Amino acid sequence: MTDHHADRPHEVRAFFASRAATWDAKFPDDGPAYAAGVAELGLQEGERVLDAGCGTGRALPALRTAVGPRGTVLGADLTPEMLQAAVQARRDRDAALLLADVARLPLPDAALDAVFAAGLLSHLPDSAGGLTELARAVRPGGRLALFHPIGRAALAARKGRPITPDDLRAEPNLRPLLTDCGWDLVRYEDEDARYLALAVRRG
Repeated sequence: MTDHHADRPHEVRAFFASRAATWDAKFPDDGPAYAAGVAELGLQEGERVLDAGCGTGRALPALRTAVGPRGTVLGADLTPEMLQAAVQARRDRDAALLLADVARLPLPDAALDAVFAAGLLSHLPDSAGGLTELARAVRPGGRLALFHPIGRAALAARKGRPITPDDLRAEPNLRPLLTDCGWDLVRYEDEDARYLALAVRRG
């Protein structure tokens, strides 16, 4: 099973660095979709949550609202230009921003209650390694939301590509991958208006 869209870290950085300044303008209406995706995590006041591959930080305000002032919100991204765009949008008021590879998080074991990851899976050079690292950083019973504001078919059409059987985001591929990495897939949606895979950390 391969992921044709996986890139090495420096290629991921280069891809997003050149797009960071105009990213939010390109997708101006995604805010409500992100807020709805965050809501699916069922975050509680005071919890600790990471936006993995946070980009310009579009999910960070909703994450902060969900966990309240006593909660912890972290945003981690590999691309300095994306984090700078998040700062320019003043989303650093909602979260501590980390320049970090999701596959090597500067966090102790079980430090988090939940992870929100929008569009992350297709950019992980080692999908299993990244998902295992997220599992390491999340407490048993914690949650993971793999999210995209549009479904796989709509995204493929936007890019002018067909959906391939080896797409890691397809449920038959994703469920065993998550299981191998310490997660149990508990909900899966792939509709035109949203992609959401919700998993719970085994413990």
